[in-house]
Amino acid sequence: MAIEKEVLDQLLAGRDPKDVFGKDGLVDELKKALSERILNTELDEHLDAENVEGKSNHRNGYSRKSVLTATSKVNLAIPRDRAGTFDPQLIAKYQRRFPDFDDKIISMYARGMSVREIRGHLEEIYGLDVSPDLISAVTDAVLDEVAEWQNRPLDATYPLVFFDALRVKIRDEGFVRNKAVYIALGVLPDGTKDILGLWIEQTEGAKFWLRVMNELKGRGVSDILIAVVDGLKGFPEAISAVFPQTVVQTCIVHLIRHSMDFAAWKDRKMVAQALKTVYRAVDANAGQAALDAFAEGSWGAKYPAIAQSWRRNWNLVIPFFAFPEAVRRIIYTTNAIEALNSKLRRAVRARGHFPTDDAATKLLYLCLNRAAAEWKRPPREWSEAKTQFAIMFNERFVNA
Repeated sequence: MAIEKEVLDQLLAGRDPKDVFGKDGLVDELKKALSERILNTELDEHLDAENVEGKSNHRNGYSRKSVLTATSKVNLAIPRDRAGTFDPQLIAKYQRRFPDFDDKIISMYARGMSVREIRGHLEEIYGLDVSPDLISAVTDAVLDEVAEWQNRPLDATYPLVFFDALRVKIRDEGFVRNKAVYIALGVLPDGTKDILGLWIEQTEGAKFWLRVMNELKGRGVSDILIAVVDGLKGFPEAISAVFPQTVVQTCIVHLIRHSMDFAAWKDRKMVAQALKTVYRAVDANAGQAALDAFAEGSWGAKYPAIAQSWRRNWNLVIPFFAFPEAVRRIIYTTNAIEALNSKLRRAVRARGHFPTDDAATKLLYLCLNRAAAEWKRPPREWSEAKTQFAIMFNERFVNA
């Protein structure tokens, strides 16, 4: 509902336009007036309800409370009742912050700002002197949400799950250590994406991945058709133990990037072009022949480590050749999760290192939530890929 022009003219009359949005300006006065109006209305409704029940209750003056909003500190007159049974909905008895204040802090934290940077920003922009402990308390409240999210039930079947990792610096026992953050991104039968979880671990291996797979199964996942990974240590053995029918496919783009590490900068474009004959082959036999030809050619002779790295991973490359073009385009790379990781890396770089695992978890969870909110539609290839999945996996996909 639009505010009448005459009302706005009355509010602005005699005011300096520069002070309208400033500290203790018109906007802050309106917050105060509206809040007190709502609180008084709440008390009137509370007293009416109690009087209907035959209880004798009346107003009993006001108490003063300073409440933080996203832009200012507002001093409110909180109405009281004689019986002491009134608990306002707008500002609860022990509440000292409006919800928008918490949202503002969490938004800044999700963008990679540290607690002290948030404090400085609030003081510089809004003139609010907020303690680091208060900001930490606001962000720590996210951990309860993280725990609930990490244990939520999942769908029974995921046609695709991408597993990837990024490294973050976390202080542990007095030392700053590199720890891995593992992320699982699932694709549902309708093509929509779902972040299944995140795990922080200093080392990876079969035991770790077995724990992750059992956790996913315990949360309701009964089948994963294809798992796309980037050479994660111990992963194939662990997923085979829990989801024996899952096809494990290595990320082709990661293999190419790893290959480029062995090549001189000036040769990389031509080496990448030569490797196309391998991963674009019509089937596994043709791909093997193309890899042998690459190894025996000039580039293979100059950079023998490239062919060796492909051969070491060949068992996890072979499944790729069994898929039609539509499916290959989707599992060709972990771009879906790489795009996610790029956003996480930007936030992590801004922080340098984290004091605890919990601090890293809070930031990463908030970043993941922001990224997920931007997902609008399935990949372009999904319509064709869905048909291929139905043919290849029969009832495992059709019944999903």
